[in-house]
Order: sequence, then C-alpha cells, then structure tokens
Amino acid sequence: MSKNSRQNTVSRFQLPVTGCQKPVARSQWPAASRRQAASGFTLMEVLVAITILAIVVTTVLASFNSVFSTTEVLDESADLYAMAKNCMNRMVLDLESIHIAQRPIYKPPELDQPPDPYRIVATTKDIGGMGFAQIRFASRAHVGLEKSPREGIAEILYYVQSRDDGHLALKRADNLYPYPDFEESGSDPVLSKYVKSLAFKFYDQEGLEYDVWDSDSDEFGYATPKAIAIRLELVNKSATQTFETRVLLPLLRKKTG
Repeated sequence: MSKNSRQNTVSRFQLPVTGCQKPVARSQWPAASRRQAASGFTLMEVLVAITILAIVVTTVLASFNSVFSTTEVLDESADLYAMAKNCMNRMVLDLESIHIAQRPIYKPPELDQPPDPYRIVATTKDIGGMGFAQIRFASRAHVGLEKSPREGIAEILYYVQSRDDGHLALKRADNLYPYPDFEESGSDPVLSKYVKSLAFKFYDQEGLEYDVWDSDSDEFGYATPKAIAIRLELVNKSATQTFETRVLLPLLRKKTG
C-alpha cells in the first residue's frame, strides 16, 4: 500500500476532536438567530410587566388609604373622648359643689311664694321627637365668663340646644343671684357638640330611681336626691361613644314626715 493510500484511509476513519475546534464568530451566526437576539421584549412581555406593576401600585395605594382612614378615625374618636371627658368633669365638679337649703331654713313654698332659689329641678325637653334631660341646681362652682370679680352661689343649668349646622350641643348656663328667668342663650358656653342623648337618673335616700326630680314638690317630699347618675352619648361621622358616671351629692335634704 502506497503512502498516499494510507493517509486517505486514516482521514476517513478519524473522529473530529470537538474540544479543539475553533469557536464560530458571532458574525458567522445564521441571520435568523441574529434577528432573534436583537429583537428585545415582545409585546406580550411588556403587557404582562405593566399589569404586574399596576397590581403592585394599586395594592400600595390601597394600603396608604387604609392607614390614613384609620388615622382619621382615631383622631376623631380621640377628640370626641377629650370633649366628653371635659364635659363630664365639669358636671361632676358642679354637682359636688352643690348648695342645698336645709331645714329649718328651708320651708316648702306656698302658692303665692317664689320657689326655692336652691331647688333641684330636672325635666325632659323634646328636640326633634327625642327627649333630652335638662337639670337646674345651685352650686358654689361659679365660672365667671366676664371680668367681674363677683363670687357666690350660682344657678347652674344644663340643657341641649339645636345648632345651625344641624348638630346638638350641650350648653351650661351660669348666673349669680338674683337669678334671672331661664332662657336659652347663644352666649352660654358649649361644653360638648355632637350630642346624641343626655339622661340623668336620680336616687333618693332609699335608693329608688327616678328619671325626673323636683325638690320643691310634694311628690318627692320636698327632698333632694342622694345621688345623680349622668349618661352622655356623643356621635360624629366615624364613631359613637357613651359616657356614664354617678355623683354622690355632699348634701341631702330628707323627705318630710
């Protein structure tokens, strides 16, 4: 066998050595492969990305709105609580400083005599078809709204009044002697707005409960209550809160007989 024949035989049966092959240059890639690599994102991929982004943004904004709404509700509830607390504290102070005429100085009024200036009278006033308690008594806890240095036993009257904005307000009238005939006044200070209900409960010396009271009435034996319970309910656009307390009066005029 000639030398050329042996070389051809070896060439036909020799396996390619791929590890030693020279890599094909990028410029030598097929044209279809080059176009696919340079094409970037497809329209479907862009739409999917936009949809995911929209979902994320919507979720984040909803979380922010929820946080802000909760904060607003908490702030309004805190304001309502602070207003009611100040109102109840004022009423308790007035009642704990109550002044009552005792026997034998006190005598039940005759038909032609004026009522006891230190009487306790509680009634119910109708506002828009609902009954709101109204109480009148005398107290040493006078609050002078003017620059007058006068002090003394004041006539205190708590009542609910309808405001121009449609809300109900709890007001406090405070007058020194001589006590004028009561009239609702726009100058009386507002202790609390957003009143939904106001009620008092009166307890006599035996512990019996009453919704109204008149210490100048034979029905109550010309006596004063031993304790008074207060129930105040306030409501605004986000919350309704109820506040209750009971005051044991420092003075008591017992029933006659």
